[in-house]
Amino acid sequence: MKPALHGLVLTGGRGVRMGADKAAVDFAGSTLLRRAVAQMRGVTPHVYVSSRADQEGTDIRAPYELIADQAVGIGPAAGLLAAHSLRPGAAWLVLAVDMPLVTATELAKLVRGRDAAVAATAWRSPDDGKPEPLCAIYEPATLAALAAHIDDGGASSLRRWLEGADVKYLPDASSEWLRSANTPSDLEQLSRRHAAKNH
Repeated sequence: MKPALHGLVLTGGRGVRMGADKAAVDFAGSTLLRRAVAQMRGVTPHVYVSSRADQEGTDIRAPYELIADQAVGIGPAAGLLAAHSLRPGAAWLVLAVDMPLVTATELAKLVRGRDAAVAATAWRSPDDGKPEPLCAIYEPATLAALAAHIDDGGASSLRRWLEGADVKYLPDASSEWLRSANTPSDLEQLSRRHAAKNH
C-alpha cells in the first residue's frame, strides 16, 4: 500500500531577485500562492504551505495551514524536512510557489506516474536535463535519509540529492511549464506565455 500523499507549496524563499515576497506576487489576476494552492487542491485535499518562521504572521499565508521551517540556510530542503517531521509516514508532492505554469493537469500526471517503491518521482529540468526537485513527489524513506544526510553535514541541494537517488522520471516532450519566476523579467515572460496559451 502506498504511503499517503500530502501537498506542500514551498514559499520560504527570500525573493531577493524578485524584490518581493513571491507568494504575494500577482500572476493572471491571482497571487502566486493562491494559484499554487488551487492547483495542488486539484490533486490532493491535504495541502500545506511551507514558510520561514518569520513569515507565519503574514496576511498572504493566513488562510492556509502552515509548516514553518525548522532549519535555516539549507534552502528548499528546510521546507521538505519540516513537512517530513510533521508527517513522517507520508509522501510529499512538492511545488515551488514560483512555478506558475504548473497546473493541476501536470500535477495529476505526476501523481498517476508515481512509483512509491523508488526515492522520488519527477521530471527533468528543461534547462539541463537534471532532476527538477521543486515539482516532484518524495517518498518517506527518501526524506528520512535526506534528513540524516543533512544532519551529518551533507549537502542540502535537493537536485544533487535526486541525482544520486533512484528516481522515476516521467517522459515529456516539453517541460517548459517547469520554468520558475525568479525575477520580474521572468515573471513577465511567463505571464506572456500563459496569456498566449489561454487566449
